[in-house]
Amino acid sequence: MNIYFAASIRAGRELQPSYEAIVQHLKDTGHTVLSEQVASKTIIVEERDVTDQQIYTQDTGMLDRCDVVVAEVTVPSLGVGYEIAYALHKTHKPVLCLCQGGTHLSAMLTGNTTLGLRIVFYTSVSAALLEVDRFLSDVIS
Repeated sequence: MNIYFAASIRAGRELQPSYEAIVQHLKDTGHTVLSEQVASKTIIVEERDVTDQQIYTQDTGMLDRCDVVVAEVTVPSLGVGYEIAYALHKTHKPVLCLCQGGTHLSAMLTGNTTLGLRIVFYTSVSAALLEVDRFLSDVIS
Protein backbone atom coordinates (compact mmCIF):
# COMPACT_ATOMS: atom_id res chain seq x y z
CA MET A 1 0.00 0.00 0.00
CA ASN A 2 1.21 3.52 -0.77
CA ILE A 3 1.12 5.65 2.35
CA TYR A 4 1.56 9.39 2.75
CA PHE A 5 3.07 10.16 6.15
CA ALA A 6 2.43 13.66 7.47
CA ALA A 7 4.04 15.30 10.50
CA SER A 8 5.30 18.67 11.61
CA ILE A 9 8.42 19.97 9.92
CA ARG A 10 8.64 23.75 10.28
CA ALA A 11 6.36 23.93 13.33
CA GLY A 12 8.65 21.76 15.45
CA ARG A 13 10.68 18.57 15.25
CA GLU A 14 10.62 17.43 18.88
CA LEU A 15 8.79 14.21 17.93
CA GLN A 16 11.13 13.30 15.06
CA PRO A 17 12.19 10.01 16.72
CA SER A 18 8.53 8.98 16.84
CA TYR A 19 8.07 9.95 13.19
CA GLU A 20 11.09 7.83 12.30
CA ALA A 21 9.71 4.83 14.23
CA ILE A 22 6.31 5.09 12.52
CA VAL A 23 7.81 5.35 9.03
CA GLN A 24 10.21 2.48 9.69
CA HIS A 25 7.35 0.32 10.95
CA LEU A 26 5.32 1.06 7.82
CA LYS A 27 8.25 0.10 5.63
CA ASP A 28 9.03 -3.02 7.71
CA THR A 29 5.45 -4.21 7.24
CA GLY A 30 5.72 -4.00 3.46
CA HIS A 31 4.26 -0.61 2.69
CA THR A 32 5.70 2.15 0.54
CA VAL A 33 5.96 5.47 2.35
CA LEU A 34 5.85 8.11 -0.36
CA SER A 35 6.85 10.90 2.03
CA GLU A 36 9.39 9.09 4.18
CA GLN A 37 11.65 12.16 4.12
CA VAL A 38 9.29 13.77 6.66
CA ALA A 39 10.81 11.46 9.30
CA SER A 40 14.40 12.39 8.43
CA LYS A 41 16.52 14.07 11.10
CA THR A 42 17.91 16.38 8.43
CA ILE A 43 14.79 17.31 6.45
CA ILE A 44 15.19 21.03 7.22
CA VAL A 45 18.64 20.96 5.63
CA GLU A 46 17.50 18.66 2.81
CA GLU A 47 14.73 21.09 1.84
CA ARG A 48 16.89 24.22 2.16
CA ASP A 49 17.18 24.70 -1.61
CA VAL A 50 13.65 23.54 -2.47
CA THR A 51 11.07 26.25 -3.09
CA ASP A 52 7.74 26.32 -1.32
CA GLN A 53 6.03 25.82 -4.70
CA GLN A 54 8.13 22.72 -5.35
CA ILE A 55 7.22 21.33 -1.93
CA TYR A 56 3.52 22.00 -2.54
CA THR A 57 3.61 20.35 -5.96
CA GLN A 58 5.58 17.38 -4.67
CA ASP A 59 3.39 16.84 -1.61
CA THR A 60 0.03 17.23 -3.34
CA GLY A 61 1.27 14.86 -6.04
CA MET A 62 2.07 12.26 -3.39
CA LEU A 63 -1.32 12.84 -1.75
CA ASP A 64 -2.96 12.22 -5.13
CA ARG A 65 -1.02 8.94 -5.55
CA CYS A 66 -1.29 7.52 -2.04
CA ASP A 67 -3.86 5.02 -0.82
CA VAL A 68 -4.07 6.36 2.75
CA VAL A 69 -2.62 9.07 4.97
CA VAL A 70 -1.05 8.51 8.38
CA ALA A 71 -0.53 11.81 10.19
CA GLU A 72 1.17 12.41 13.53
CA VAL A 73 -0.68 15.51 14.76
CA THR A 74 0.64 16.09 18.29
CA VAL A 75 2.72 19.11 17.20
CA PRO A 76 0.25 21.56 15.61
CA SER A 77 1.15 22.24 11.99
CA LEU A 78 -0.73 24.26 9.39
CA GLY A 79 0.79 22.14 6.64
CA VAL A 80 -0.33 18.86 8.20
CA GLY A 81 -3.82 20.28 8.69
CA TYR A 82 -3.90 21.26 5.03
CA GLU A 83 -2.70 17.80 3.98
CA ILE A 84 -5.41 16.13 6.06
CA ALA A 85 -8.13 18.33 4.54
CA TYR A 86 -6.73 17.78 1.04
CA ALA A 87 -6.73 14.01 1.52
CA LEU A 88 -10.24 13.88 2.96
CA HIS A 89 -12.01 16.36 0.72
CA LYS A 90 -10.11 16.47 -2.57
CA THR A 91 -8.89 12.91 -2.95
CA HIS A 92 -11.27 11.15 -0.49
CA LYS A 93 -8.49 9.07 1.06
CA PRO A 94 -8.75 7.54 4.55
CA VAL A 95 -6.72 9.43 7.16
CA LEU A 96 -5.39 8.23 10.50
CA CYS A 97 -4.41 10.99 12.92
CA LEU A 98 -2.12 9.88 15.74
CA CYS A 99 -1.86 12.14 18.77
CA GLN A 100 -0.08 11.70 22.09
CA GLY A 101 -2.53 11.38 24.96
CA GLY A 102 -2.97 14.53 27.01
CA THR A 103 -2.59 16.79 23.99
CA HIS A 104 -5.36 19.33 23.44
CA LEU A 105 -6.14 18.68 19.79
CA SER A 106 -7.86 21.23 17.56
CA ALA A 107 -11.65 21.11 17.40
CA MET A 108 -11.26 21.21 13.61
CA LEU A 109 -10.04 17.61 13.94
CA THR A 110 -11.91 16.32 16.98
CA GLY A 111 -15.20 17.81 15.77
CA ASN A 112 -14.76 16.51 12.23
CA THR A 113 -17.18 13.71 11.33
CA THR A 114 -15.95 13.21 7.77
CA LEU A 115 -16.14 9.59 6.71
CA GLY A 116 -12.62 8.17 6.52
CA LEU A 117 -11.09 10.20 9.35
CA ARG A 118 -9.87 8.31 12.41
CA ILE A 119 -8.26 10.04 15.38
CA VAL A 120 -6.37 7.98 17.94
CA PHE A 121 -4.70 9.15 21.14
CA TYR A 122 -1.74 7.01 22.13
CA THR A 123 0.46 6.63 25.20
CA SER A 124 3.62 5.18 23.64
CA VAL A 125 5.14 4.71 20.22
CA SER A 126 4.46 0.97 20.42
CA ALA A 127 0.77 1.74 21.10
CA ALA A 128 0.75 4.09 18.09
CA LEU A 129 2.19 1.34 15.89
CA LEU A 130 -0.59 -1.03 16.97
CA GLU A 131 -3.13 1.64 15.99
CA VAL A 132 -1.44 2.05 12.61
CA ASP A 133 -1.71 -1.70 12.02
CA ARG A 134 -5.38 -1.70 13.08
CA PHE A 135 -6.17 1.23 10.76
CA LEU A 136 -4.43 -0.35 7.77
CA SER A 137 -6.12 -3.69 8.42
CA ASP A 138 -9.52 -1.97 8.52
CA VAL A 139 -8.80 -0.06 5.30
CA ILE A 140 -7.69 -3.21 3.48
CA SER A 141 -10.74 -5.25 4.53
